[in-house]
Amino acid sequence: MRILYHHRIASKDGQYVHVEELTNALLEAGHELHFVCPQFAENTDFGDEGGIATRLKAALPRSIYELLELSYSLLIAVKLIRAIIQFKPDFIYERYNLYQPVGVIIARLFKLPILMEVNAPLVHERSRYSGLALPRFAKAIENFTWRWSTRVLPVTQVLAEHVIEAQVDAEKIVVIPNGINEQVLQRLDQQQQNRDTRDRITIGFTGFIHPWHGLDKALQSIAGANDKRIHFLCVGEGDVRSELEQQAHQLGIAEQVEFTGLVSRDKVFDYVAQFDIALQPSVTEYASPLKLFEYLAVGALVIAPDMPNIREIISEESALLFDPKQSDGFYEQLCYALQNYEQLAKTRLAARQLIADKKLTWQNNAHRVVQLV
Repeated sequence: MRILYHHRIASKDGQYVHVEELTNALLEAGHELHFVCPQFAENTDFGDEGGIATRLKAALPRSIYELLELSYSLLIAVKLIRAIIQFKPDFIYERYNLYQPVGVIIARLFKLPILMEVNAPLVHERSRYSGLALPRFAKAIENFTWRWSTRVLPVTQVLAEHVIEAQVDAEKIVVIPNGINEQVLQRLDQQQQNRDTRDRITIGFTGFIHPWHGLDKALQSIAGANDKRIHFLCVGEGDVRSELEQQAHQLGIAEQVEFTGLVSRDKVFDYVAQFDIALQPSVTEYASPLKLFEYLAVGALVIAPDMPNIREIISEESALLFDPKQSDGFYEQLCYALQNYEQLAKTRLAARQLIADKKLTWQNNAHRVVQLV
């Protein structure tokens, strides 16, 4: 099929990974893609936070920036119309963004199906974290965009409830969670087979390190275990890295702790393949966290918050879950994992089996997208 793929992502982070993985899976399946997206995103390194868009958001009053977001739709409209005339797509696939109603309008104009991928209820999210100057206006556009889509594809059922609240017909909503690339899965399986795990238990974390991840508690649990086999591998960068390094020195476990800093997307998998215990300390209540699928792919013992969106993928049979409202829940489960690691082998096997049982691959997601059309 000929697919017109539209997104407005300016940063090269987890959002971009989702785009790249799904589109690569579509191309691998033999479909043709044409992109309408910010060109500068293609030419930046992984970890870039958005260039001019980020600077404008910081410099301008919220109301002005939000009106600029909406006015950008005029440029998108021209690009979409040109692409439709020249490329003649079978359908449009769009990653939902705020103040971006033009995709569904153009799709209706040209009588094309449009599938709207939704990764967050952005009016709710922006209002909560950074603020919106025009929340009612933004919500009206969000509702319009979702309702006018041929299909709405939220990444979790929790997120689907937000879409339903916008009065979108339930039969138009199809939940498609994130996944893992089948080729990466094979590579990780091979690396697991070649690992020598006799002298080390690796606790791993990937992502941008934020204070709310609670990695300071992970260091406390390692110090309390007093086991030189334990190695903490933190793959990523963040504001609190220096504080965590200082804490590791104070606890006397600096030699057992490794911070890789920011690494390329491909290199991340080489580190994840070493994980025996994998940390998902916190997550947004409607997200489908990319790292979770990578953790499952290596059969790691996953420690994650007991939340509805997480339970859509894992349960007590395949992970150690903790109450996110309990201050020491994460710490206690990590201590339990370290004390009972060998006895939890069945839990790790169940985690790895979830990928096959639930078909949690990007290739299956690409197949589902095309089948919907």
